Amino acid sequence: MSTVDRLLGSKGRKVFTISRKATVFEAISSMDACNVGSLVVMEEATPCGMLTERDYLRRVALAGRSSKTTLVEEIMSTEMEFVDLATDVEACMAMMSKRHIRHLPVVDGGKLVGLLSMGDIVKHLVLERESTIQNLTDYIQGRA
Repeated sequence: MSTVDRLLGSKGRKVFTISRKATVFEAISSMDACNVGSLVVMEEATPCGMLTERDYLRRVALAGRSSKTTLVEEIMSTEMEFVDLATDVEACMAMMSKRHIRHLPVVDGGKLVGLLSMGDIVKHLVLERESTIQNLTDYIQGRA
């Protein structure tokens, strides 16, 4: 079984963040510039929420609000789940599926050290399964 630490070792640990006091316009501009669909919202050095493209669409665009005057803290999701580096990747998938969330911040000693998306986890598990299948095939065929 793989851990979050191993997954982040191959994916990378870069996390894009935004202040809760920033405007939504600043946030979506940052998402566009970084080519990401979510940002971890920070209050000083502490994660306090998530902002996703879906939050923007539902709580600003469809609500007729202005992204230039609406603050991130007004529309961010505040109920967050966190995992640590030792968490099993399959446990992450189960948590995300059960809670219907697509992003998991990773903390180590209270410090934000990574962010996992559902896509990251699915890709990792698929590659892991493919490797297992290849190893078993090689063993059965006497190549191991």
